[in-house]
Amino acid sequence: MTTPSQPKRRVLIRTYGCQMNVYDSDRMADVLAPLGYAPTEVLAEADMVILNTCHIREKAAEKVFSELGRLRDLKQENAAQGRSLTLAVAGCVAQAEGAEITARAPWVDIVLGPQSYHRLPELVARVARAGAIAPNPITGTPGGTRLLDTDFPVESKFDHLPEATQGQGISAFLTIQEGCDKFCSFCVVPYTRGSEYSRPVAAVLAEARRLVAHGAREISVLGQNVNAYHGEGDNGPVGLAQLLRELVKIPGLARLRYTTSHPRDMDDALIQAHGDLPQLMPLLHLPVQSGSDRMLQAMNRGHTAADFRRVVDRLRQVRPDIALSSDFIAGHPGENDADHQATMALIRDVGFASAFSFKYSPRPGTPAAGAPLQVAEPIKDARLAEIQALLRDQTQAFNAALVGQECDVLFTGPGRDPGQVAGRTPWLQPIHLSGPASLIGQIRPIRVVASLRNSLSGALAAGPGQPLHAPATQEPATA
Repeated sequence: MTTPSQPKRRVLIRTYGCQMNVYDSDRMADVLAPLGYAPTEVLAEADMVILNTCHIREKAAEKVFSELGRLRDLKQENAAQGRSLTLAVAGCVAQAEGAEITARAPWVDIVLGPQSYHRLPELVARVARAGAIAPNPITGTPGGTRLLDTDFPVESKFDHLPEATQGQGISAFLTIQEGCDKFCSFCVVPYTRGSEYSRPVAAVLAEARRLVAHGAREISVLGQNVNAYHGEGDNGPVGLAQLLRELVKIPGLARLRYTTSHPRDMDDALIQAHGDLPQLMPLLHLPVQSGSDRMLQAMNRGHTAADFRRVVDRLRQVRPDIALSSDFIAGHPGENDADHQATMALIRDVGFASAFSFKYSPRPGTPAAGAPLQVAEPIKDARLAEIQALLRDQTQAFNAALVGQECDVLFTGPGRDPGQVAGRTPWLQPIHLSGPASLIGQIRPIRVVASLRNSLSGALAAGPGQPLHAPATQEPATA
């Protein structure tokens, strides 16, 4: 008999995209565990491979098909040795391109969207039953039925998931909200993840307590628009600010973060929570996409550049050490030089500790994909290069300003070199130093010694750790 302690099969899950996909991958491992599947990172020993995909990046679907071509060869090699290999594609590419996947890659056994992975055990069982009857017509391997499950279920997948057992660690993810009702012109999320849904407060708190009981010191609560959270509580809907206030009451939970947020949903209560809750870390990812009001309107963002600046000002009033991260798109349809310069001005005015920036690429089915005045690729490339250069300078200045200061660091694991431990600052920078493994899981005061290309280096400090002040980019930057 297969038991979780004596697994006979192994599943390799390759995860693309954001933290929410990481969370989803862990939960897929959870639902497969009762079937006897244990996680593996070794492709050669896998009995099942799941590609958990993201549709945000350019040419995401083609990258999936390229990977599937390599897996087809592996499936054929396994068949020649008398071994079966079940292949599944999950996530947003599966949702958006499911029919094309089954047509172009008929050796794939299962295609399921991000709202359907609680049904994965049933789909795996159906594949196994079909394989006992007929071989796959393309590969000759077991599996004569290809299953596509990309409907948006009436019920929430969270109502059918087992308690989380995978992905436990010192720093953990917890999805509390999914979907999006904003319908930005460039974004596929409303079409691949569905409308906004918030998990009930009791379910969120119960999972958070389990994560802490398994050793988590820090939890990042996740959602496509996480600050649109309105979960059902004992006395009606509860917003994100009130949920955060409940989460920080959990004994042993030392740090709390949330992502990804929308400027339209930064209400007074949430802003004030940044001033009231020391456990809420002082780095906020707040995507703005453009500094041009004309482009923000074309993107259907529902806010202006001045609205974004006002939110930032209010956050800095209640939490002076807060730092900002954001997203920027270069070359959205209709963008001209003046729009681009408005984005550059906003970046200079606000100052960012980190950011993600991309050139616009069309997503099938989104309004911007068929919009007139598409920007030429060389122009998009040039504008993106300017944005990234300015953001890179700001990040380097932010990190360099920490050198010589002390701050509290949560140690999350061993460093790259022997005798090192690694962790994260309150502003999420990776930092490493020489120290014993016994530091892992602790929060200790660290003096920052140097700012390196992709991390900080530090040394244990003698006194209590206190984040002193926000580094340099909190003042308007100059170019």
